[in-house]
Parts: sequence; C-alpha cells; structure tokens
Amino acid sequence: MKVLAILYNGFNAAVKEPRLLGTVENKLGIDKWLASRGHEYIVSSDKEGPDSDFQKHIVDAEVLITTPFHPGYLTREIMEKAKNLKICVTAGVGSDHVDLNAAVDHKIQVLEVTGSNVVSVAEHVVMNILTLVRNFVPAHEMIERGDWQVSDVARNAFDLEGKVVGTIGAGRIGYRVLERLIPFDCKEHLYYDYAKLPAEREKAVKARKVEDIEDFVGQCDVVTVNAPLHEGTRGLINEKLLSKFKPGAWLVNTARGAICDADAVAAALKSGQLRGYAGDVWNVQPAPKDHPWRTMKNPLGGGNGMTPHYSGTTLDAQARYAAGTKSILENYFEGKEQDPANVIVGVGAWATKSYGQR
Repeated sequence: MKVLAILYNGFNAAVKEPRLLGTVENKLGIDKWLASRGHEYIVSSDKEGPDSDFQKHIVDAEVLITTPFHPGYLTREIMEKAKNLKICVTAGVGSDHVDLNAAVDHKIQVLEVTGSNVVSVAEHVVMNILTLVRNFVPAHEMIERGDWQVSDVARNAFDLEGKVVGTIGAGRIGYRVLERLIPFDCKEHLYYDYAKLPAEREKAVKARKVEDIEDFVGQCDVVTVNAPLHEGTRGLINEKLLSKFKPGAWLVNTARGAICDADAVAAALKSGQLRGYAGDVWNVQPAPKDHPWRTMKNPLGGGNGMTPHYSGTTLDAQARYAAGTKSILENYFEGKEQDPANVIVGVGAWATKSYGQR
C-alpha cells in the first residue's frame, strides 16, 4: 500500500544527527522496514497548496503520517479527494491538524502516540515559567550586546516561590507540570478542567480545582495552557478573558497556538496586562515572518519567550514517537487491536474525550 508522511526538513543537522528521526531525511527510521514489507513510502515536507506533494499523493495513499511540528492540514475538502485513505497517524501528540469530525464522517481512523512527548513538554513548560518569571531573555540579550546594567533586568525579575500557578488542563502534561513545580514552594497550585482529578491525585500535587475560568485566571500569577485544541478551546484566551487576568501575570502556552487570540495576547503584553508570554506553538506553522508573537514585548522591553515548535520533539521524544508510529502501523497491517489510549477516532466514531466532551 502507499504510505505518505509529511515531516519537516532537517537538512544538514539531520544528516549529522541520525536521531533526528522526525525529519524528511531520517524518515522516522521506518523506511527500510516498510520497504521490506512491500509498501511504497513517500516522505516530503511539501504540504502547502493544491500542487504540493501532500495533496498530490494523498489522493491514493492508504496511510497518512503527520506531525504536530510541521503539520499536513487534513481538511474535509482534502479527505473528499483521498478515496483510499484509511488511517492517519500523528507521529507525536495532538491531532488538531486533522478535521476530526470529517474523519468520523469519512470513516478514517486517527491515532497518535499518546504519552510520547508528555515529559518533554512538561519540562519545557517549567523552563518557560522560569524564563518569564526570572526575566531571563532580556538579561541574556544584554550580555550578547556587551552591556551590563543589572537594574534594567532585575526590575522585572521575581521568584517563583510564593506565586499562584494554574494549569488549564490537568491531563498527562498539565499534571506532570504540577508535579515538577512542587519543589518551588508555590503559594498554590490551581487547575481548570472539565474533569476533576481524584482526591488522592489532587493531594499529591497540592492542587485545587476552580470551576469558573474567569475566577481561575484572576487568582493566578502564572497560567499555563496544557489542553488540546478543539471546539471548546479554540480562541479560549481572548481579549475578554485576558482582561480578567491578574495584572502583570505570566502566560505559557505549549499546547496549541489557536487556543490564544494572537492579536489579543500581543496587545495584552504591550499594555502590561501580561508581564510575559512564552511557548512554542503558533496558530499557523511554520509561523509567518510577520506574526506578532515573534517581536512583541512588554513595556520594559521583555516578556517574550517564544520559540519554534520543538518542546515535544527532543531526541528522546522522537525516539518514542517514531517507535510508537511503527507499532501503530504494525498493528494496522496485521489487523491487530490498537492501544485504546492512542485512538482518537475509530472507524466512524469518536474514541476519546480528550478533544472535548461529546
């Protein structure tokens, strides 16, 4: 059968580092395995427009592999052309680049390698929180410029100890973030989620659930977004909600860019309503060069902790999601049951509540 993979170009870095498995050059490490089974394997980064490799090969592919880091956006319109498509595998976590409702209608299975990047992203969240709270980026940029004026960075640097930190979403990643924050002696850990954690898990991370999101953000010094993108979270953090944040709060988003209104976040940072915004997810990826999140600053010239989307694609995470992708494909080829935790959409039906209550 034909297997199509849309991955990102690694160029010379991928040639020198074979553990960059999620690249076009290294092909998730499954090219020889697929060839040995007689399958055609097309790997490309070309995904934009009707003449792209993505749209050219999707018409007769049975299997599509995509990643959250360089997503091939599988829309309902493209599915109409993909007459042979049976399964879409996300090499990583997060399948919002697929129109999941359309996948249900077209009986296309959607699976992802659940858990493959949760540690990687949770660590990145904690790093982002510390980067913002300690005002690290302006301090580092000062050194690069050859300057030395401690007061210019210390005036906007704080301790994390004694602050209230809240997570929107307390699932696999959000919960691990709270676990990793325990040694910092925060004043309180809060979470906002439609599902309540069991009492023993709340106690283990010293967390308290807040039912109303406006009340939640109003109590937090730091808000971190750890929820999937779906109908209930798209545009969740908008101008109205940002006005309810504690003035001078920090916001970290390593979930999905479209959960936040890009212009509203940039305006809140510029005004000082947000003291800082960090993350590595963008509402279109790759992000346009004129995207406001690339250059936005707070009134003191800092507060921007943005990076390209790489939190979930460390070399350790790539090894996990490459192995998971191979396992999913092996199960599919041999007609075996998939691990239920990996199934987002089954054949004609939703298989998870991770993308909202249904």
